[in-house]
Amino acid sequence: MDSSSKRSSPVRQRLIEAAIAVLEQNGPEGLQARKLAAEIGASTMAVYTHFGGMPALLEEVAREGFRRFGRCLAGAARSEDPVADLLAMGLAYREFARGNSQLYRLMFGLTTPGTRVGGHRDVTAEGEPTSHAEGIDAFNHLVDVIERVRDAGRIGQADAVVVAGQVWSTIHGFVLLEIAGFFGDDGEGLAQVLGPLIVNVLVGLGDSRDAVERSTRAAAARTQLDASARRLPGQHLLDR
Repeated sequence: MDSSSKRSSPVRQRLIEAAIAVLEQNGPEGLQARKLAAEIGASTMAVYTHFGGMPALLEEVAREGFRRFGRCLAGAARSEDPVADLLAMGLAYREFARGNSQLYRLMFGLTTPGTRVGGHRDVTAEGEPTSHAEGIDAFNHLVDVIERVRDAGRIGQADAVVVAGQVWSTIHGFVLLEIAGFFGDDGEGLAQVLGPLIVNVLVGLGDSRDAVERSTRAAAARTQLDASARRLPGQHLLDR
């Protein structure tokens, strides 16, 4: 079987899907060639035929994770308020990480066994976080909305990639702590920690607090949040 046939093989995709399902259900310790092959009714040799071994399969799982992540970020609605769009994208980011916590950790090389998809790059020097297209695409959704925020005059003329790195660092750090259980599971972490933190970041970049809070209301109004999570800065009226 040539390389192009392997990449398009239904067995290959089924192994990737099985790995994601097993990862979320059993954690990274469940990612074993024999178990994954059994999940799709194939022999262990299928893993080696289509991927050459588990490391390459895990890399493809991470790539698929970034594809899904990119689609999630792209799905955040676009409006005339770019700050509301940025906040909605941040909420979509958090929901993806919460709903795919094991996959999210694998994507960023935070599991054992771990994997790095492509080479990690210095965002501040190269403008991209990685060498693989899936990760670049996901990051660029954030850069694009930051550019719209800047072009609307809501923040100063900072480098959009640098600002995207700041926002990414803020959300990524929060979701890892939330996934680990440090902020509970009732949405209070969003209301008391991430929401105010993002507001402070945007105000620090030049937006006004009143404008950010109006955008927060707009973002939350179009996003499915539970009652406690809706108590973001500027959102207290929604609970009355």
